[in-house]
Amino acid sequence: MHFTEVIENAGKVLDAAGVAAIVIGAFVGTVRFLRQLAGREQFELAYSTYRRGLGRAILLGLEFLVAADIIRTVAISPTFTSVGVLALIVLVRTFLSYSLELELTGHWPWQTPKPTG
Repeated sequence: MHFTEVIENAGKVLDAAGVAAIVIGAFVGTVRFLRQLAGREQFELAYSTYRRGLGRAILLGLEFLVAADIIRTVAISPTFTSVGVLALIVLVRTFLSYSLELELTGHWPWQTPKPTG
């Protein structure tokens, strides 16, 4: 097996791990949400828990997908065009990650959490 094939396969494995993290996280979160509703928990509490869990699954999946893109681009075809495309992909995914983090926690990742209560 050649180096390029190994790197391609590593990228595919990380892509699959990213998609799996999102799909499994969404499935588990949905099952928990439905169980909480069936258990007569408050809708707002169940919904906020569901959103946090789904957001975490998406963040984890994005991390895997970015890693796969980096590995494939830098190790296989480090041309200016491919690195530029990678930079745009990482920029968009980083923006999504920060936006999700703000949505989930109420503060930016570099800020200290505000005390509650």
